[in-house]
Amino acid sequence: MKRRGRIVAFLLLIVVFGLTIGTTAKPVVNDVKLGLDLQGGFEVLYQVEPLKDGAPDITEEMVKDTANALRNRVDVLGVSEPSIQIESGNRIRVQLAGVEDQESARELLSTQANLTFRDADDNLLLDGNDLKEGKAKANFGENGNPVVTLEMKSPTKFGEVTTSISQKKPENVMVIWLDFIEGEDSFRAEVTKEKPKFVSAPYVANPINSSDVEISGSFSLEETKNLAGILNAGALPVNLKEVYSTSVGAQFGEQALNKTIFAGVIGISLIFLFMLVYYRLPGFVAVITLSVYIFIILLVFTLINGVLTLPGIAALMLGVGMAVDANILMYERIREELRVGKSIKTSFMAGAKNSFTAILDANITTLLAAVVLFIFGTSSVKGFATILIISILASFLTAVWGSRILLGLLVDSGVFDGKTAWFGIPKSRVHAPEENIETLELTTKFDRFDFVASRKKFYAISAVLLISGVIALGIFKLNLGIDFSSGTRVEVLADHPVTKDEISTYLDEIGHPSTDIVISGDTGNMAVMRYVDEFKQEEVNKFKADLAKEYGEDPNISTVSPTVGKELAKNAIKALLIAMLGIVIYVALRFEWRMGVATIVGLLHDVFFMVAAISLLRLEVDITFIAAVLTIVGYSINDTIVTFDRIRENINHRGRIDDVAELADIVNKSLRQTLGRSVNTVLTVIIVVVALMLFGAESIRTFSIALLIGLFAGTYSSIFISAQIWFDLKKREINEKGAIKVEDKKKQWGSDEPIV
Repeated sequence: MKRRGRIVAFLLLIVVFGLTIGTTAKPVVNDVKLGLDLQGGFEVLYQVEPLKDGAPDITEEMVKDTANALRNRVDVLGVSEPSIQIESGNRIRVQLAGVEDQESARELLSTQANLTFRDADDNLLLDGNDLKEGKAKANFGENGNPVVTLEMKSPTKFGEVTTSISQKKPENVMVIWLDFIEGEDSFRAEVTKEKPKFVSAPYVANPINSSDVEISGSFSLEETKNLAGILNAGALPVNLKEVYSTSVGAQFGEQALNKTIFAGVIGISLIFLFMLVYYRLPGFVAVITLSVYIFIILLVFTLINGVLTLPGIAALMLGVGMAVDANILMYERIREELRVGKSIKTSFMAGAKNSFTAILDANITTLLAAVVLFIFGTSSVKGFATILIISILASFLTAVWGSRILLGLLVDSGVFDGKTAWFGIPKSRVHAPEENIETLELTTKFDRFDFVASRKKFYAISAVLLISGVIALGIFKLNLGIDFSSGTRVEVLADHPVTKDEISTYLDEIGHPSTDIVISGDTGNMAVMRYVDEFKQEEVNKFKADLAKEYGEDPNISTVSPTVGKELAKNAIKALLIAMLGIVIYVALRFEWRMGVATIVGLLHDVFFMVAAISLLRLEVDITFIAAVLTIVGYSINDTIVTFDRIRENINHRGRIDDVAELADIVNKSLRQTLGRSVNTVLTVIIVVVALMLFGAESIRTFSIALLIGLFAGTYSSIFISAQIWFDLKKREINEKGAIKVEDKKKQWGSDEPIV
């Protein structure tokens, strides 16, 4: 009866999970807000500056007022879910995803809306303070043309002004200006132009004693709505200087979304298949919990009103790899217990318990890297970090506790007693209980490798690689993207393959020649151009219009000012150093200081190797590269911690270390015992990364390549560098003190008993 109850409970949970996900997945997915890199749109970072020389310094209140004014203007555009955030340094970041007319939207945002009424000699008569707030409306004039109607606060004052103007014939005009610049703008200079800068210049034949004013001109209906909107929003009390902007065409966003989702489906499906084939029954449980895990991440992301970006999708996929790691750690421990002849239930209990501390430590260190990335990251990188943080927390809920509950129900049912093949262990590999074999004495596929004896070879290989990297960096340097070097980056998507000569010729024709042109895309239909100069808003608008006319789609154009470029580089280095320092301190406290030192050497090795490889490959280094580096820091520390955790366990099991030979034996055994897990974990993550490289969007290809390089470097350093450095440091202690007696002090980090 108990056996049947456990199986029924397992099946009921599967049904509940299936029904919950099946009935709510579509609404949850539909509620996910897409970033501008997935649906098109633009992002602008404004530096808030005084309106003119001698004006008061910018205060926090002025920045808030400006942000509110921008928010009111955005409401006029009808953009769904705009993002307007105040950042340190008197900056405001505006993100408008999905906006179609980007040119008009940017003009609407940056217009000061300082409305003035002047005579033909440019003398100030009235300004925006004379208007009633919120009374500007888009209407139609007597001739049916679109106009903007206003209402004055004082009809008497308006009457006096119009009386004065009506007497100045033949120049009895009331010139209406937006953002008139003293000493630069002039009615007489503008009136002769086809498109003058002033809004309109109606003649005033007679005094007007009404409070109603009508602004007419060659307006479209949309222009009157926008003008009324910015007048009602009020004049900006400051000057807004664009220091960073990026514009993404809708076609780019749609293509990037489709390709990256396809890559995700391929990568995650292959992971599921691997888990089923290799781990059998536990693998099936992992597939269930990983499916729940993905659903939880998307649900939480919508609940916190997060914005999903391309790096965010990549983080979700990488999170699956991390969740798999927690499963693999536990399953490998269970398999070890099964091999020494223990029962299915005893093996499950011991495997779940023994794997818990390694999973906890590994996830905490990765969480540290993700939090630092969130604090110092900008825009889409914050989205990446947010997904990563949610992933780590969700993996604990599903891959640790969820897997224990589901697998515990199956194990406790007794149905699988003695059936080790269901756990991927054939009978031929199981020792009889009477042999009294302990898990630490089990043979592995890697027993012929003496890692410690070969450590000097590993040191030499790393030294050669690192010296080569230094030389490569000195010769080639880093191919810095505009995120760090400032300037302008343009991406063009054509409906046919293009050549560098074709693009270069056209750029010369439209007055934007470039010597830095790269052709990419699956069919060679994408061209990327970089410019040293930072393009102004007007240049961006004209450039976009020219390219859209020639190639049929809006291009992507990003500009970064030198100031922002330097700040991004500074923050990137700071984030890396803080993350590494935090991880090292944690490792030193959780284990010992020698392991902390060995860890930092391994991490520096990985980071430098990634940087050198990216330099040799001439890949563009942008802000997402820093996200890749910090992600690898997390993965590398995962491997290192799992190894150190096993070393500590083996030392505690022996109780003492008598000499260097025994220490070497412990390190070798620990590496052999954890190498299978490391290979399987890295393999699952590589599956995801390769899928991103082959099928994902172009904009995250460098990110994917950097991750792939880092994965190999991180696995190598954990086994061949960090563990070996710890051995050399510990060897000195033995040589100085002699035999070391170990006290097995269990650290209490919460219950690590499985829930069944």
